[in-house]
Amino acid sequence: MALPSPLRRLFDYLPSREAPPCGWQPGLRVRVPFGRREVVGVVVELADRSDLPRSQLRSISEALDDAPLPEDWLWLCRFAARYYQHSLGDTLHHAMPARLRQGHPMAGRTQTLWLAQGEGAEEMLSRAPKQAELYALLRQHPHGLPGRAVSAHGFARDQLLALEKKGLASSQEHILTAPTPPSGNLLATPALPLNREQATALAALHEKLDGYHPCLLEGVTGSGKTEVYLQLIEAIAAKGKQSLVLVPEIGLTPQTLARFRSRFRVPVVALHSGLTDPERLDVWEAATSGRALIIIGTRSAIFTPLANPGAIIVDEEHDGSYKQHDGLRYHARDLAVARAHYHKIPLLMGSATPSLESLHQALSGAYRHLRLTQRPSQHPPAKLELIDLRHQRRQGGLLPAAIKAIKSTLSAGKQVLIFINRRGFAPTLACHACGWMADCHQCDARMTLHRQPPLLACHHCDSRRALPDACPECGSGDLRALGSGTERTEETLQTLFPKTTIHRIDRDSTRRKDSFEQVLKEIQRGEPCVLVGTQMLAKGHHLPHVTLVVVVNADGGLYAADFRALEHSAQLLEQVAGRAGRAAHPGRVLVQTLHPDDPHLGQLAEHGYGALARNMLEERRISQLPPFCFMALLRIESPKEEAALALAQQAAQALRQWLKESGVATRCLGPVPAPMERRQNRYHLHVMLAADKRSQLHPAVSWLVQWLEANREARKVRWSIDIDPQTLA
Repeated sequence: MALPSPLRRLFDYLPSREAPPCGWQPGLRVRVPFGRREVVGVVVELADRSDLPRSQLRSISEALDDAPLPEDWLWLCRFAARYYQHSLGDTLHHAMPARLRQGHPMAGRTQTLWLAQGEGAEEMLSRAPKQAELYALLRQHPHGLPGRAVSAHGFARDQLLALEKKGLASSQEHILTAPTPPSGNLLATPALPLNREQATALAALHEKLDGYHPCLLEGVTGSGKTEVYLQLIEAIAAKGKQSLVLVPEIGLTPQTLARFRSRFRVPVVALHSGLTDPERLDVWEAATSGRALIIIGTRSAIFTPLANPGAIIVDEEHDGSYKQHDGLRYHARDLAVARAHYHKIPLLMGSATPSLESLHQALSGAYRHLRLTQRPSQHPPAKLELIDLRHQRRQGGLLPAAIKAIKSTLSAGKQVLIFINRRGFAPTLACHACGWMADCHQCDARMTLHRQPPLLACHHCDSRRALPDACPECGSGDLRALGSGTERTEETLQTLFPKTTIHRIDRDSTRRKDSFEQVLKEIQRGEPCVLVGTQMLAKGHHLPHVTLVVVVNADGGLYAADFRALEHSAQLLEQVAGRAGRAAHPGRVLVQTLHPDDPHLGQLAEHGYGALARNMLEERRISQLPPFCFMALLRIESPKEEAALALAQQAAQALRQWLKESGVATRCLGPVPAPMERRQNRYHLHVMLAADKRSQLHPAVSWLVQWLEANREARKVRWSIDIDPQTLA
């Protein structure tokens, strides 16, 4: 039995007196006693013996299902638990909807629809005018009217039952999510014509629709990758098979969903964190039953069971949002590769800035490499123009040259995007008299100054405190905001352009449900405006009226301690730049930097991300860093620095000794402090494992996990294993 527990083991139980209709088999959900409570678990093995005496075994309370959970889902959970060195019970718990974890039946919600029936109603209802009105109402809705709608029109249930008794009305249960569509044409709107590159890419995908076929679609921003996705899905749906489409952010889901639903007449459903628990179960059931032919979702949607899988598509495959950073630390893109291989179906990964892992696989021939270099607008992607920040005065972070370009763009009736990857008014508050800075009391970080509402906030632990009236060190009242955040830039732009609408888009301004979508709708109208935002705006949004992009400071990720920092920073800059000039007018991108002579930044500006990525791959090969080796990270954290350090040192020493004795070719590095050692009043340390092959890395990680689980000191701290870490933070 796999139970929701961090323990990496299974539990033995005796069967309940009453067996489920399908008999006992793996995949059945059951309710079992566990300690002093009852939990929902999953049967994963059947055995005729146990290591424990029968007298110590407890019995299953009840079986919850008439049939087991899908086999492909169970396989994927087993694979993820094994690969990411995680508890199988916890993995199964994470991978199923909350309603199933709570023991509810796996059934989608339905509603009762009432339909008009029979002939000769005028005579039968001549003495029942209210029933006659109700009958006329039902006749106006040939596809049926829900009971709630009938009540909303002022009719009672007794009147419906009276019509039913007379044979003039009937009721039927209607599935709420992904009902069976009427037969006919697959498409609601015709497919768009493809250019030569798109047609070539689609033809390559059609070569192997019935087998494992991993492809990387590397296309410049605005080159029409989504149209290739749509036409591939059309071919898959024509065969009656399902397509799973992953998108990196919930903010992209409504946009993608709208485009897919406008194209297809088959059911298209979405899975993301914004759904209620009943809605998530509805979608899960629709996919499991095979009614939903197109499933669009964020990271966790990779665990959605498919009755008839046909293809998996990972849009913006490079995006860091596909990596789960706590609990089961899986990567949805990598699980998509494993799942496509298991199902023997095509896998299409698309990006304008592919991850170095995927690009390496494509260049080595493991993935088919498809490229799109043209935009339908015939305008090439705008090149980055580097502007030197040194020795120049700024207003809200903007240089005079940038302000002039903004004014010119607005005068031409176009839109401007200002990218600044810092929320709040300013990165910190400082005393001009003594140099004091507002530090977070719980983290090795500065507090960010906010004006709406006025406070100091830490963006790492979310602690907040009021603004001081004077410096707590020297008592001076000369406290100044250093640097610029989205709020300060917005305030400056409102002063400079008082008649222009300024939209600020960051996590603070879009907390209300649907607020982000409402702003995007206003932007789509095309009226001149300025968008000030964080990386929320950089991820795949189509902004056809934006012709100028200004990057306030490009240096944030160029010189970080993480070896992936340059890759992530370059991807972000290229994605932001891609928002400009996507329609009829060419775009322009101004990048403010303190390091205009940096060779990597220069190569990105002059030759684009593709050239820089290949250069970074060569640097990684020389340094023997991923993707030319495989890594795992032991993360240790504790409120006591000494306890974390002691365990990290013991673990590293024990592992090195085992590696020496076993001859497993894995390197052990550390322990070292995390880039931010103290966070939320806890000290964080890392021990890194690296190997040239996965087959060498996993035995070492497995041994380390067993050592930690058997070590008493490890129970006094919090530790986790991160396979293929995407960040050292």
